[in-house]
Amino acid sequence: MKNEKIKVVILCGGRGTRLREETEIRPKPLVEIGSRPILWHIMKTYSHYGFKDFVLCLGYKGDLIKDYFLNYEAMNNDFTINLGNRSNVIFHNSHLEKDWNVTLVNTGAHAQTGARIKRIEEYIDSETFMVTYGDGVGDINIKELLEFHRENKSIGTLTGVHPSSRFGELLVKGKNIVEFNEKPLVSQGFINGGFFIFNRELFHYLSNEDKCTLEHEPLGKLSRDGKLSVYKHDGFWQCMDTQRELDILNDLWKQGKAPWKIWKD
Repeated sequence: MKNEKIKVVILCGGRGTRLREETEIRPKPLVEIGSRPILWHIMKTYSHYGFKDFVLCLGYKGDLIKDYFLNYEAMNNDFTINLGNRSNVIFHNSHLEKDWNVTLVNTGAHAQTGARIKRIEEYIDSETFMVTYGDGVGDINIKELLEFHRENKSIGTLTGVHPSSRFGELLVKGKNIVEFNEKPLVSQGFINGGFFIFNRELFHYLSNEDKCTLEHEPLGKLSRDGKLSVYKHDGFWQCMDTQRELDILNDLWKQGKAPWKIWKD
């Protein structure tokens, strides 16, 4: 597919406290499903649809994510190196991610999601951009999601998914979200599965303060203004918030039954 020049922003800065067994030593986006970080799985989904220009919002242990990409060529290729001359490295094969463009941005150790997006504004050079979390996978059709967003002419579109959980619940009327409740006590209907598309007008709803949380006032105000739409996804979606959820994803991958694996090796 032809690659449209739309940036994909991935939120990679949280501490992942519910998965402390893993995140004590690495950021959650680097926790592995199979032999690859969940971040790689997410990026492969977007890449499959032709979106290969990524902006990663770093925070907690962001240096390890930088190391991962700085060493990506060496870790995913055979190579010959002339010791004493590190610039003389010959790679003998290639990998399927060779045309990815990845911008890594330090967005603060304590910043919430809205502040992190606000702080990468200078890297967004198109009217439309995508945003997702660095800890969830699904078989979302990104091209259809983008078309839906453009048809509805909203400032923001998020993907609504069905699992009952503690994530933001959506009150939907037609194709618009009329109420957004973050982490309700009782969840019914659709919840916020991430996989957002926004127009640049979103930045007017955000602030640079650490406490600015996308899922609170910004999305709430967008919904009250009638500017937030929902793309209803009835397929597979799963976050990786706990050890149990990590085990579920790993079991699916090992069995060759991972629904989010829509790309070819």
